Amino acid sequence: MKILHFADLHLGVESYGHIDAATGLSSRQNDILTSLDKVIDYALNNGIDLVLFSGDAYKSREPSQTQQREFAKRINRLSGGGIPIFLLIGNHDLPNAVGRATSTEIFDTLAVKNVIVSNKPEIHNVPTKHGIVQIVSLPWLRRSALLSKEDTKNLDFEQLNQHMQDALTNIINTLAAKLDPTLPAVLSAHIWVVGAKTGTEKMMTIGTEHTLLLSNVANPAFDYIALGHIHHRQVLHDKPPVVYCGSLERLDFGDEEDEKGFYVIDIETDASGKKQTAIEFHPTEGRRFLTIKVALTAQDTDPTAIILAEIEKQKEQVRDAIVRLELSLPAEIEGFLKDSEIKSALKEAYFCTIVRDIKRESRPRLGQFTVSEITPIDALKIYLEQKKASPERVKELMEYGQKLIEDSNKG
Repeated sequence: MKILHFADLHLGVESYGHIDAATGLSSRQNDILTSLDKVIDYALNNGIDLVLFSGDAYKSREPSQTQQREFAKRINRLSGGGIPIFLLIGNHDLPNAVGRATSTEIFDTLAVKNVIVSNKPEIHNVPTKHGIVQIVSLPWLRRSALLSKEDTKNLDFEQLNQHMQDALTNIINTLAAKLDPTLPAVLSAHIWVVGAKTGTEKMMTIGTEHTLLLSNVANPAFDYIALGHIHHRQVLHDKPPVVYCGSLERLDFGDEEDEKGFYVIDIETDASGKKQTAIEFHPTEGRRFLTIKVALTAQDTDPTAIILAEIEKQKEQVRDAIVRLELSLPAEIEGFLKDSEIKSALKEAYFCTIVRDIKRESRPRLGQFTVSEITPIDALKIYLEQKKASPERVKELMEYGQKLIEDSNKG
């Protein structure tokens, strides 16, 4: 049995792109679709029995018609090729209100052949050309789907999270107990597992996070645990393999060092009935992100020449990459920078942004801080403390504030 696992497509991310004149689509959307095409091509050409998608098809809960069309084209290629595809609902796939359709529900509504959509915890027995695969699904669930108002009455954040964790663990254990041990079994979950190294999802979070311990998901009843939600690919456990495949494309500079792609899982059963699972990562390359840092001093009389030399050193890496040039320099030499020459040196980049950290002399004191000593995020924290906001409210507003500040720094 060969299974392909990918997740966190986030179709609709358009940061660091431009409109493609030929298609009218964001060039970044084309990047994501190109990576998805590589997944589809591999599945069709390499004997894959099942494609497993672990949630977050789109960036937005309400994707555009064009985004839905482009995603449906790729799903149709798999369906027409006779390969079943399992679509799990992630937090970005859920609508804003209970009762509205999820972003991928249309495939289920139209009963598209070979497409299985899961928006609730259950067992799916999926027929493939090499037999049945049992999939236990754990989509992203709202708190209201797990706990009643009475359950959550007068509970703080930690207590709520513990109740959520207990409820999710009970779901996994209950469904695992119903599995046929002679058939391949997979858990597909869109969840945050405690201890996982996070990626760009931290700044893309929608709603309150709930978590599970690794011991809650690494149930020996499963041959493989296919996780989505965390964008940094990682293997959390070996037997059974507990795997975040990561996002399919680099979405931000938080993914700069990450290798993006998908996993192929081989589940073999020997003559005695014992199953063995092997996993292999397959990179899709994707758009490269590159940060170039240049620190200048007041003694640098020709700062532009120094910057150009640093860019020249990484000329090959700059080509077709999304480049962030970070300049640190004292205010007295800022006027010597020749912006036109710097931008010209970066013309081979797919997209470039220049961030300047200007060191200025200390300004008059503001309370116990000088203006130059306090950062915007620290100022926000002080303000919220003075307003006596609750710890939960402070956490939420600090996360939004950090995102706004980062977006502002990128221009």
